[in-house]
Amino acid sequence: MSIDKAIAALKASLGDQVTTASSVRNLHGQNESYFAPTLPDAVVFPRSTADVQAIVRICAAENCPIVAWGTGTSLEGHALAIQGGISLDMSQMNAVLEIHTEDLDAVVQPGVTREQLNEDLRATGLFFPVDPGANASLGGMAATRASGTTAVRYGTMRENVMAMEVVLADGRVIRTGSRARKSSAGYDLTKLMVGSEGTLGIITELTVRLQGQPEAISAATCAFESIEETVNAVIQAIQMGLPMARIEFIDEVSVQCLNRYFKTDMPETPHLFLEFHGSRASVAEQAEMMGSIADEFGGRGFDWSDKPEDRNRLWHMRHNAFYAQKAMRPGCYAVTTDICVPISKLAEALTGARAAIDAAGLTGPMLGHVGDGNYHAAILVDPEDASEMDRAKEVAHQMAVHALALGGTVTGEHGVGLGKKRYMAEEHGDGWQVMGLLKKSLDPQNILNPGKTVEVN
Repeated sequence: MSIDKAIAALKASLGDQVTTASSVRNLHGQNESYFAPTLPDAVVFPRSTADVQAIVRICAAENCPIVAWGTGTSLEGHALAIQGGISLDMSQMNAVLEIHTEDLDAVVQPGVTREQLNEDLRATGLFFPVDPGANASLGGMAATRASGTTAVRYGTMRENVMAMEVVLADGRVIRTGSRARKSSAGYDLTKLMVGSEGTLGIITELTVRLQGQPEAISAATCAFESIEETVNAVIQAIQMGLPMARIEFIDEVSVQCLNRYFKTDMPETPHLFLEFHGSRASVAEQAEMMGSIADEFGGRGFDWSDKPEDRNRLWHMRHNAFYAQKAMRPGCYAVTTDICVPISKLAEALTGARAAIDAAGLTGPMLGHVGDGNYHAAILVDPEDASEMDRAKEVAHQMAVHALALGGTVTGEHGVGLGKKRYMAEEHGDGWQVMGLLKKSLDPQNILNPGKTVEVN
């Protein structure tokens, strides 16, 4: 391996698109979780697929690691260059290339963020529905198979990416999928690349599904006395087929965080935040039905509104809940989880998680996209307190093991990266070895995001 030779060749080929400045390297060595900063040897800013192809070929010739970088919002250390090499910052490949209003799809470069795309779509009456909260890049969202608050209605990135252009580890450019709504032609390489976390190829173009803006949108909040009652209301709503666009669980500790951070006065008990999409009549009917379900399970203060300012205020709080949680302990690290279980097991998983956090003497607010059985804990720890960090990691481990025992997964949406790699053999069995074989076949030198997601022997 000769990283220095690769960087010299990249500078000769791409000029000022390559930097070794410490400030830029430092930025690309950070992460939003508790992993130690890890600086790449250089940062490269491609502007086209041809640039990416040239970069990959140079790095392959020198056996230099390449770690793709979107906006840096991932939570499992995906974009850290743990074996050195280059950070491939895709932010300058940020063009919305085509919008096909009649077919409800768009073609974009990977550096386009979800907010940027929806701003471009504003005049068309369409929108891109996947909403992980952070203003992440679409390439990064595809790479980590992101989902978020609207997945219960519109699905995750797996359902919303139709086709891709990808640069492989040897510099070949392939196209996966098409703009057709279905196909039976061969292996589904698009789905293989979605969620591969930059270990199989570098995404340089995506075709994504769009949705029509609903005629009416309303949002609601409701407080409950316990986790069990909150989750049972969700289960009842799902079983009745209530077509909610968002249904978010907020536990009492998270409500405390939101109240302090946003100066609100919500009752400090578990809550649901909800949103309904449809015609004006159907939205009112959905809200009324959900209010009746909430009442059946002891919900109180069911309050719904179709005013945009009320909706925006509610979802601004939810999208910034992570920062509200971290503000409870300034300077803390957050050991995050993203468990997903069958919805019938959700109350058991949540109450077990709360008991484990409390028994360890830790602060750990919880919330989640409970309409699809997904919840998060942000266990707040003092980075200088090794005991707290050890206890937090042990609690996160207990939650992961419990999720698998309940027939769930250790990561519903954050992905594997570094943090969840230890559970892959238990979750997938021999299937994890097959993933390793796929990695070795497509990237025999192991230069694409090495050390993440899979093991290569």
